[in-house]
Amino acid sequence: MASPPLRLIFAGTPDFAAAHLAALIDSEHEIVAVYTQPDRPAGRGKKLQPGPVKARANEAGLPVFQPRTLRDAEQQQALTNLGADLMIVVAYGLILPQEVLDAPRLGCLNVHASLLPRWRGAAPIQRAIEAGDMETGITIMQMDAGLDTGDMLAKASLPITQTTSSASLHDSLAEIGPPLLLEVLGNIDSFRAQAERQDDTLATYAHKLDKAEAQMDWSLPAEQLARQVRAFNPFPVSYTLLDDERIRIWQASPMGAPSTPGKPGTIVETGDKLILVACGEGCLALESLQVPGGKRLAVQELLKSRRDYFAPGRRFALPDTES
Repeated sequence: MASPPLRLIFAGTPDFAAAHLAALIDSEHEIVAVYTQPDRPAGRGKKLQPGPVKARANEAGLPVFQPRTLRDAEQQQALTNLGADLMIVVAYGLILPQEVLDAPRLGCLNVHASLLPRWRGAAPIQRAIEAGDMETGITIMQMDAGLDTGDMLAKASLPITQTTSSASLHDSLAEIGPPLLLEVLGNIDSFRAQAERQDDTLATYAHKLDKAEAQMDWSLPAEQLARQVRAFNPFPVSYTLLDDERIRIWQASPMGAPSTPGKPGTIVETGDKLILVACGEGCLALESLQVPGGKRLAVQELLKSRRDYFAPGRRFALPDTES
């Protein structure tokens, strides 16, 4: 039996969350409030800019709240007074204390970008690619006080291929998440009744991305480095050093052992469309790069002006060493 329309609070901040808010705006459900992170400085002038969720909420004329914390009693009471049936949380960025989790009649649902219990935490999209997972997806769960530990109401999966980047996977997950959320909301009592507990022994923590991780360690296998490049596109973007210049690597593919052996990081071949670099195992074909002061270019275009710079025999630096 279908559920009647629900009174919803929505909490989220980035583009991924905005895609879910847009679907709810177009649904039968009533959004009584939108919670999002405070505006952040952006651009050259560092002026405060609203996030994607706030921008979408403003377009729809929805009331927007931007508390810096939900831990104080005044904010908690204001949220409770909204009289919501459910709070939908999608990449919000603030911890919800138990008082907030308990405020809506049916609690809080989270849309999480992994097949829980795999990849709990801040960077599930990137860590799934980096680890070589063959699939990932969306999990909608009933939130509890733990970190992505709540009971699972529904899942939808997607394959991860040899060309999947975090950018493309983000967009694909943002497409399958909203219809799954609407399906759950359309029969909320049934989904809640059939909720599945997570097996904590299968959980992995998706640590927040650190820019220091982005430097290429050429002593690693080419397969692993190719996954890193895809996982860190579009942020923080993998990079390597050549003559102390930071070369950003946007796209690369693993290949077999180089025909001309070289120490890890050595350019073993410069073709028309790629640059082959020796790795700990195999070699990596660099396909799209960005040099300091320039824009992202296909290697084919970059080599028209920088072929000598990427000549065979030159060697990219290993982390913390010039050897």
